[in-house]
Amino acid sequence: MKATLRPSWNPSARTRIPFANQRAYWAAIWLASLSCGGMALAQTNTPPVVSAPPGSGGSTNIARLEDVTVVGKLDEARNKIAADLGATSYTISTNQILTLAGGVNAPFNQVLLRAPGVAQDSFGQVHVRGDHANLQFRINDVILPEGISGFGQELDTRFINTVSLLDGTLPAQYGFRTAGIVDIHTKSGAFNQGGDVSLYGGSYDTIRPSFEYGGKEGNLDYYFSGSYLHTGLGIENPTPSASPIHDNSDQFNGFAYLSYLLDDTSRISLILSANHSYFQIPNNPGQTAGTDPAGNPFPVPGTAAFDSANLNENQTQQNYYGVLAYQKTIGDLNLQLAGFSRYSSVLFRPDFSGDLFFNGVASRADRNILTHGVQGDASYDLSEHHTLRAGFQFSGSKAVSDSSTTVFNIDGGGNAISPPFAIIDNNSKWGYLSGGYVQDEWKITDKWIVNYGGREDFSHGFTDESAFCPRVNTVYKVTERTALHAGYAYYFTPPPLETVQQTTVSKFNGTSNEAPNQQNDPVKAERDHYFDAGISQTVAPGLQLGLDGYYKIAKNLLDEGQFGSAVIETPFNYAHGTVYGVELSATYKHEGFSAYANFAYSRAQAHDINSAQFTFDPGDLAYIKDHDIFLDHDQTFTGSFGVSYNWQNTLVYADVLYGSGLRADGAVPNGRKLGAYSPLNLGIQHAFKVGKNQLTARFDVVNVLDQVYELRDGTGVGVGAPQFGSRRGFYGTLSYAF
Repeated sequence: MKATLRPSWNPSARTRIPFANQRAYWAAIWLASLSCGGMALAQTNTPPVVSAPPGSGGSTNIARLEDVTVVGKLDEARNKIAADLGATSYTISTNQILTLAGGVNAPFNQVLLRAPGVAQDSFGQVHVRGDHANLQFRINDVILPEGISGFGQELDTRFINTVSLLDGTLPAQYGFRTAGIVDIHTKSGAFNQGGDVSLYGGSYDTIRPSFEYGGKEGNLDYYFSGSYLHTGLGIENPTPSASPIHDNSDQFNGFAYLSYLLDDTSRISLILSANHSYFQIPNNPGQTAGTDPAGNPFPVPGTAAFDSANLNENQTQQNYYGVLAYQKTIGDLNLQLAGFSRYSSVLFRPDFSGDLFFNGVASRADRNILTHGVQGDASYDLSEHHTLRAGFQFSGSKAVSDSSTTVFNIDGGGNAISPPFAIIDNNSKWGYLSGGYVQDEWKITDKWIVNYGGREDFSHGFTDESAFCPRVNTVYKVTERTALHAGYAYYFTPPPLETVQQTTVSKFNGTSNEAPNQQNDPVKAERDHYFDAGISQTVAPGLQLGLDGYYKIAKNLLDEGQFGSAVIETPFNYAHGTVYGVELSATYKHEGFSAYANFAYSRAQAHDINSAQFTFDPGDLAYIKDHDIFLDHDQTFTGSFGVSYNWQNTLVYADVLYGSGLRADGAVPNGRKLGAYSPLNLGIQHAFKVGKNQLTARFDVVNVLDQVYELRDGTGVGVGAPQFGSRRGFYGTLSYAF
């Protein structure tokens, strides 16, 4: 894995190539990319760690060279539209994913956790540089609209060609979600001709059949993938036991990429994806019965006792999206126009008797959001020293939140009165996001580049706010081996519409679901001053080091929490917050040996909760009003480390994730941290030649030393149930490429 600053300081990047020589030029670039495992051009100095079979990122078919050359040229033109100059960019390729536990069967969050400053949380969540979420996902440089956060991984790792995490002071092109840009470039049939079928399985009743198939027919480039996963460890276990109770999950994933060349300078691309996932909510045995305000057990009809090991809560999640994009190159002008749609839903089904027995409340929650939008981006080389970029985006979303909450009435003495009854609370709301940007990449000298510009963003419907966001980044190449960067960005981050609380608080007054207080100020957009500076140093051939520091001053800092039984996040604000930290990264590559190490320090604090206050204890609110507290997702130290060696079609690897522990309640809210953890993973893979095809066998051991570690203990501001990390597991894969 390689952390890179990608300033366009190479004078050849601006060289005009005569059209007659372009085909030979791009053919050479394409052949060079094949020798580097299909990695992005900016990464060609990082060779692959293992040869990938067809369908896994590498291509062995060099027929139709002319058509493939055109595809490579258009891919490079599309990359030029998206600027990352001055931001910190960490790129992981398909071949590097093979050095993680599970390889392409690894959950997508596990891939992101190998980037600097990314902390692990429960339900598959990750936190980048002290932010709760606030990630923007892009597929082939088109924004993926937000879905309802639940758990499990909607994105399938197997269709990734490269994924980059951009953070720091982002150029003006990136808005709304700015903690990090997860930029995914998918596999395509042009570079992945052929098919692959595989079977993955092992501990916790895990079984996962999957397939990939890609090719090129005439001007049509196509790639398809699909998988089905069954596992007995769908969500993190709430106990330290190696045998979770009621934790099965079934997940279906499908993905399609189709691209049609209209001519040598334009194409139309279509991306389709579907995910349908079913989860059991795992049980924590030995829980005591809940009591009403008077101290009596809730009078659940026909239920005098209930074993918490027998609870039957379930959640179903669906996510579907489509992207249709048109790309055109006209001389020095590159542009892409895309339309996108996404539907996302979460349905939580309670155990009515059990939830009433333990909580006095049983809520059936059904949320969905439908989003349509359009995005346009363009770049134009004004001169040898200036590249102008501009673009816009617009999206409209309808969020629906339906709930049926079964509760008890509470009398004047605090006693729950049977029978329980249902309160219906159905809401829907439209929200709109729009924005535009202009920026100039100014090459002052061969060593010094400045990227400056600004964007204007608007949020309507669920929060009516807007902001002008100036951005400036500079990169200076001190020597051939040393590059410095620094930047400033103003960020405007609206709350996610799909999770904004729409409950009518007063409906539950006098019931077992009465809020701790009645204050419910609306959630607001976060506004940040963000500063970043760093250095990238090539110490020796194959060895690169990086150091980066950041500081954020936030107004109305956004956070999210789980309030209630349903595993659905709800946003709220802190009036003021500060987040700062330092990241170190190192990569080394020599022949078949590769190694990487990332280590980060972070500190995230805030005070004064000024929205959605009804979800919090009044005592906590009073303390947080005048005192800085650590955010619940703050983790002081985070690290990822790995080594791999590839020799004669055999790959061996080892990697470790380290976390010093997220926050939990102590003497004050979020006043202590949980214990540190560092599970070790090991694996081996070998490719066998079978005629003209290839059979690959793989074996992975997760958490080799069977370390017991806690991600959450059930306490903290906005924290739900406890969750433990995965215990030791053994997994195998057989894959046949044809």
